[in-house]
Amino acid sequence: MQKTESLSETSRVLSLSGVSKVFPGVRALDKVKLDLYPGQVTALIGENGAGKSTVVKVLTGIYQPEEGEIKLDGVSTSFPTAHHASGAGITAIHQETVLFDDLSVAENVFIGHAPRGKFGLIDTKQMQANAQAILNGIGAEIDPSVRLRDLGIANKHMVAIARALSIDARVVIMDEPTAALSHKEILELYELVEQLKSQGKAILFISHKFDEIFEIADRFTVFRDGQFVGEGKLADTNESELVKMMVGRSVDQIFPHRTNTAGEQILQVTGYAHPTEFDNINFSLRQGEILGFYGLVGAGRSELMQALIGITAPSKGVCKIDDEITIIRSPADAINSGLVYVPEDRGKQGAVIGLPIFQNVTLPSLSQTSHQGFLRMAEEFKLAREYTQRLDLRAAALDQDVGELSGGNQQKVVIAKWLATKPKVIILDEPTKGIDIGSKAAVHQFMSDLAAQGLSVIMVSSEIPEIMGMSDRAIVMREGRIVAELEGKDLSPETLVRHAAGINEA
Repeated sequence: MQKTESLSETSRVLSLSGVSKVFPGVRALDKVKLDLYPGQVTALIGENGAGKSTVVKVLTGIYQPEEGEIKLDGVSTSFPTAHHASGAGITAIHQETVLFDDLSVAENVFIGHAPRGKFGLIDTKQMQANAQAILNGIGAEIDPSVRLRDLGIANKHMVAIARALSIDARVVIMDEPTAALSHKEILELYELVEQLKSQGKAILFISHKFDEIFEIADRFTVFRDGQFVGEGKLADTNESELVKMMVGRSVDQIFPHRTNTAGEQILQVTGYAHPTEFDNINFSLRQGEILGFYGLVGAGRSELMQALIGITAPSKGVCKIDDEITIIRSPADAINSGLVYVPEDRGKQGAVIGLPIFQNVTLPSLSQTSHQGFLRMAEEFKLAREYTQRLDLRAAALDQDVGELSGGNQQKVVIAKWLATKPKVIILDEPTKGIDIGSKAAVHQFMSDLAAQGLSVIMVSSEIPEIMGMSDRAIVMREGRIVAELEGKDLSPETLVRHAAGINEA
């Protein structure tokens, strides 16, 4: 596919300069810049947590920046709501766009802005005709009158694209648009991008896949840790240079110094496979070791961990704990075997927000805090106090509602809950996601302490500094398979990104 510089680079459709967005304890964007040109695709590149999703929400009016300037056609503007951004011709196609199965295709395309006829009623005939025109324009052979539930995944994705284009967009944001598409469907998407370029639309393309970026994009902008790092024409750079820009920071920062030596093998996974999520997974874990799992979106890391602890069932494979074959059919089996899991979504899967701290901590350990079928509150408080103190939980009291705690302290409650079961192996899935810097340091410290005490830790993380700073070894997954196992001098930011993105050595 030929990349084109179709219009003058002085004719920016949309630009950001000095834009910052701050959340409690986190500066998600720090004076970033971004320029989008008509008839060109700009790839926004950065590892997870670089600020890509935040800048998309700023552009679409979901977030408002604390400082900086947004210009549309060279004129300073703002998007106080998503409606304002949409009205300015800015639309986004997300990896997981919300669609409604019980509505027709046309209703999904025009939801919220359907054409109206007499008395303000929706003109269904006109809506279907308009939807058909948009679908035809993107080469989608879909009947606008059918229910969405009757379509396959690829056609649903085309409906999401049609919905985004139904506002006559000038700027089209594509956020990981190929994640659920087959190779054939990806090629069709490329053709759609060419159509949009020929219509003079400015396209912001976000992807972790370098082959896609070099295939489809004309320009690039790199973010790192919420900051603008660089920009330019893709024809003037290569994968190695982009990787250096993505990860070019010191990872020797706030992580605790670890000197403990791993002991005997405690967990061995052989030949684990799932029909759709992962295949041929083989790894081992030693006592007192922190084993990092790194990968990009869709690599299959969380799905593997959920299979290990019995949430889903693998199609084949053997799990051994203490060199004995362990059959895990449910989370209860995993817990009884000494294997516990702290999920990524602590609010929905990790903690019971409506319960106080002490009841959250003791939920999996009721046999320790009850007698003849009756709970003993004194024992519950005793157990909860022991483990929350170990993790330096900051709370007014143990009967405080978990929902009133900060994200970092909620995470400590979830970890305390599982430590109270006295596990052999704890799986931490994105253990510091969404928590502030101070809480991250505390989580890293007690992870180190747990390993020093002999607990074995599997840490799933999308943050390269965390993988580098906390892991004794790191396993890299890509598209459901293990593609590398790294330690020592082989464990570097560049090698992690290369293996995760499928980039061959230059």
